[in-house]
Amino acid sequence: RQFPGCGNIVTFSQFLFIAVEGFIFEANFGRKRPAIPIRNYFIMVAMFFTVSVVNNYALNLNIAMPLHMIFRSGSLIASMALGIIILKKRYSVSKYTSIALVSLGIFTCTFMSAKQVASDSSLNQEDGPQVFLWWLLGIAALTFALLMSARMGIFQETLYQRFGKHSKEALFYNHALPLPGFLLLAPNIYHHAVLFNQSELFQVPVIGLTLPIMWFYLLMNVITQYVCIRGVFILTTECTSLTVTLVVTLRKFVSLIFSILYFQNPFTGWHWLGTAFVFVGTLMYTEVWNSLGPFLRRRRPKEE
Repeated sequence: RQFPGCGNIVTFSQFLFIAVEGFIFEANFGRKRPAIPIRNYFIMVAMFFTVSVVNNYALNLNIAMPLHMIFRSGSLIASMALGIIILKKRYSVSKYTSIALVSLGIFTCTFMSAKQVASDSSLNQEDGPQVFLWWLLGIAALTFALLMSARMGIFQETLYQRFGKHSKEALFYNHALPLPGFLLLAPNIYHHAVLFNQSELFQVPVIGLTLPIMWFYLLMNVITQYVCIRGVFILTTECTSLTVTLVVTLRKFVSLIFSILYFQNPFTGWHWLGTAFVFVGTLMYTEVWNSLGPFLRRRRPKEE
């Protein structure tokens, strides 16, 4: 909130930390050969780096964080669409219905956010159309990142089928190989590092160390991101790309609710309706009630 354009320094810090940790503990200081050919990692990394950077820049294009989270939850639709096109998969009517609900939810939230941007733009007649055009560009960026992320998930799934499951190795190479790409973003990263140094001082509890508060926030973000992304990469080796997408979508829902309640982000009844569509559709897709039915039937006789 203090520095909306700081996405690049956040992403660079995350990548650097995970790459250094992987170089020491997974690659054994470069002595361990990768189980999956390195050329495949270059393809995956190109997708991963592109998705990360495009999603960061979308926040600079008048995209609110709640809309950003909800829109990215539509990765379920993108995964299904690309699964049909690339893997020639076919699904049941209930699956298509659930996808329709998710699509409707995302459309509702996107449309209502568009109205908010339009009403905010009307306050300044000169800048109004320009603000709305930047917002449309942000939606286009999110759509592109959504499709690219889904394609990366399918690519990962096919790699693990061919070469076996290597989540720690994939985590390391996905974060180490893109590091030179951040040289293109060096001026932006340096600019925000200077801004971080100028933020108010904060004393870290227990340790007693005093440092600018934005660096403390960044440190906490890097640690929690490491825990998160490591869990996701383990999940990719155990489940299909669609299942991973569903789990991550529900995790984003928790983030969304926290964002709205804690940061008091504007969220109307229409936004809540759209959010409900997204996650009811997700639950329909997982057929969670079919799994709960036998479980509840087993519990009833015991209780009686």
